[in-house]
Amino acid sequence: MTLIKSISGIRGTIGGRPGEGLTPLDIVKFTAAFGTWALHQVRATAKRPVMVVGRDARTSGKLVDSIVCSTLNALGIDVVNAGLATTPTVEMAVPYRGAIAGIILTASHNPGQWNALKLVNRHGEFISAQEGEEVLLLAGQEMFEFVAADKLGASTEMDFLPYHIRKVLKLPQVNRDEIICAGITVVVDAVNSVGGVAVPALLEALGIKKIIRLNCKPDGKFAHNPEPLPEHLGKLAEEVLKNKADLGIAVDPDVDRLALVNEDGSFFGEEYTLVAVADYILSKSPGNTVSNLSSSRALRIVTEKYGGSYLATPVGEVNVVNGMKLTRAVIGGEGNGGIILPALHYGRDALVGIALFLSYFAVSGKTMTAIKENFPAFEMAKKKIDLTSGTDIQRIFDGIGNHYKNYPAITSDGLKIEFPEGWVHLRKSNTEPIIRVYSEAGSFEEADQLGNQFVQEILDFVKKC
Repeated sequence: MTLIKSISGIRGTIGGRPGEGLTPLDIVKFTAAFGTWALHQVRATAKRPVMVVGRDARTSGKLVDSIVCSTLNALGIDVVNAGLATTPTVEMAVPYRGAIAGIILTASHNPGQWNALKLVNRHGEFISAQEGEEVLLLAGQEMFEFVAADKLGASTEMDFLPYHIRKVLKLPQVNRDEIICAGITVVVDAVNSVGGVAVPALLEALGIKKIIRLNCKPDGKFAHNPEPLPEHLGKLAEEVLKNKADLGIAVDPDVDRLALVNEDGSFFGEEYTLVAVADYILSKSPGNTVSNLSSSRALRIVTEKYGGSYLATPVGEVNVVNGMKLTRAVIGGEGNGGIILPALHYGRDALVGIALFLSYFAVSGKTMTAIKENFPAFEMAKKKIDLTSGTDIQRIFDGIGNHYKNYPAITSDGLKIEFPEGWVHLRKSNTEPIIRVYSEAGSFEEADQLGNQFVQEILDFVKKC
């Protein structure tokens, strides 16, 4: 059993002993801590506090949902239960409903035995590192108090998906007329989670008639590994070819990541989801962009093509959002298929990504493979190095950085070194003695070779120490 308490929330495998797995006691403690924290933020207001709760379709969802909602009610907080809802839908619902905060019950791309509590503030944005530390302190010291029977909160239900879709369709960059005229055929793989409801509903609202559903029953019985990577989407590629579809769409269980499949069954590349959507947005509204340090260099090249500036932040959605606010970016996100459009909300959102990409696709009149050829060609390799407990990882980074001191480097999140034809990013795990090695170059072979080079250099450095 596994339980991970971090500044971004609590996640773990369902069951086991308290403190070792995600048990009812752990859920109560962390929910009570977050509810207490949220109440402290609005103590001066006279309004009765409300919080929005939503979940993905994994099989433990109903259990976790009932515990979370009851715990919030016991704190005197009214709950608006969004039921099966995507992460971005809940994020948008929080300010729409005037809630003090929100909790999304999802372990994102983790397998079905996992679940988690994702925490968002009253703006519908993930809480900061400092705020997360405050919640952890409240949970660790059990600094919360439940109300008397006459002050208990109540729970109601509300479906926010129609609101989310309406807001997406109102965006000036979403071109429903062109999408309808294009007569697009789409295959959707929603891994039997909430995307099985949300994605077809969006596509129908966009006027798409030909939708082939694959793994769209929201029963939480994931048909394959839920992370939308090429090695897990073979069936989607087959269905695209079989149905002569224009493209395939895959989302993760909580629908904040978007992956695309080309008309020939090849993969568009998760890094290029953001690149393509950014190219479309920038062509209409030039401006700045932001992604994290482990995302493709292609976004910077596309941004500069339109006269904008690009910023790379430490990994983590909250860091990207902060960077976007700082630079007033018109679009940003992460290279895992996460699109953030500030004009809608500050959160990764596969639904807005789908609407924008389909608009781009329809307006271009090109095939998926032809669109991909428009962008700078880069490939990425990802590796990890297991080290013994107690290894001084920062010393390793300092040593490697000194060896490459003549190259541009960024040290805000591990160590990233820029080379003329590529880059390498070294990051340490927050929970294990592991160094993750990300590398990018003009071909996978070159990226893989660059990554292997640094893996060996790190191992040699460790031996010398």
